[in-house]
Amino acid sequence: MAQDERFKDLPAIETERLLLRTLKMEDAEDIFEWVSDPQVTTYLFWRAHQSIEDSRDFIAWVTTDDFACWGVVLNENSKVIGNCFLHNVNFEHKRAEIAFNIGREYWGKGYATETAQAIIQFGFERWQLNRIEGTCMVENYASARVMEKVGMTLEGVLRKYVYVRGQFRDMKLYSILREEFSTHGR
Repeated sequence: MAQDERFKDLPAIETERLLLRTLKMEDAEDIFEWVSDPQVTTYLFWRAHQSIEDSRDFIAWVTTDDFACWGVVLNENSKVIGNCFLHNVNFEHKRAEIAFNIGREYWGKGYATETAQAIIQFGFERWQLNRIEGTCMVENYASARVMEKVGMTLEGVLRKYVYVRGQFRDMKLYSILREEFSTHGR
């Protein structure tokens, strides 16, 4: 199946402190720096990268599959400090799922919130989505807090929803609708 045109040539998105842009192979060292940290991948479905080649493989995957992935680049030094996805996109039903990852050195500075806000806005304005949802493992309080800060509503807990690293995990399900976003903090 051919890749949907909307996933090709994603626009760069500028925020106050960040540039969100498509990842390039030259970003592998920056990505490896934070994705090799087991604390960063504690609540992810994939393990910490063991080599720079893992990071190159990751870039190849996120730039060819049917989802949108932006690198989160810090304006002050042009360093890739994280990434953000719109995945499980269903254009017919006008919905997608958001996911975001930020390097540990940059936690607690509002970068994930700034990123999520910009990507949600992109989804509603550029792709005309009606619903954007996000999930996180119930123990991932930081991701839950980011989703709450951008106006997402907790819909419930998906019990034993994913099988990760040998065990079933419960996931919190959040969502935001287009009409809620236009009135939230705008």
